[in-house]
Amino acid sequence: MSKGEAVAAERAASTSRNLLMRVLAAAVLVPLALACAYVGGLLWSALVTLAVIGLYIEWLMVVGALHQRRVAVAGVIALALGGACLALGRFEPALLAAVAGLAVNAVLSGQGRLWSVAGFLYAGAALFAAVLLRADREMGFAALVFAMLVVWATDVGGYFAGRGIGGPKLWPRVSPNKTWAGAVGGFLGSLVVAAGFAAFGIGRTVPLLVLGGVLSVAGQLGDLFESAVKRRFGVKDSSHIIPGHGGLMDRLDGLIAVLVLAAVFGFVRHGADGIGRGLMVW
Repeated sequence: MSKGEAVAAERAASTSRNLLMRVLAAAVLVPLALACAYVGGLLWSALVTLAVIGLYIEWLMVVGALHQRRVAVAGVIALALGGACLALGRFEPALLAAVAGLAVNAVLSGQGRLWSVAGFLYAGAALFAAVLLRADREMGFAALVFAMLVVWATDVGGYFAGRGIGGPKLWPRVSPNKTWAGAVGGFLGSLVVAAGFAAFGIGRTVPLLVLGGVLSVAGQLGDLFESAVKRRFGVKDSSHIIPGHGGLMDRLDGLIAVLVLAAVFGFVRHGADGIGRGLMVW
């Protein structure tokens, strides 16, 4: 076997191992997330709060601000208090905790203040969007599962279309592995999810197809945004907490963008007490 063939074989073996790790991790994490989402209430709020705290810490690691202990501690406390208030249905105190955390973060941060503040906003937006979207007792679970499945279908469709078809890169300077074929494959995957929901009578076909497509694009942009942040600071993975996936930021980047946009849609159409209905009922 030539040296080139040996390198190619090693790359193929590494890709297979990585895919296996991704599948095994997803087999554990996806049912856990869906179970917590189904139960809702305190369990879902607790899971989301822990996740966004992890996101915030990873963000500080990526931008090189984790050594500013007071900033990190203040942000973690604010997110924990915000999550606790949201779990108890107290939106105003949760918002107050978030604003206070943002202000303290801005005041205490030294060099790289804007990046630290952006990280707190990133985590805080994810917290409010995920909890409030599920809080709608009538359509919250359906809306949350719809958002999750759109993201997962986009990831799966993008992965296999990108690997199988290849072709021109989407944005090589930011994410050298993503292709236009993968982007289209992910988009089509989201339409399959939307059509499935419509087939089961959970929403109307055309609005769900449009919504699924828009959310898929948002998820892919969220993925590119996270890649751009990591590339700005010369970081490959935000951490290695999830086997085969990297860190929480690496795994949840698209979902955060989708949940935030979904929550905005729902809030604009039906207010804070009916975000799920605002998203799904057109």
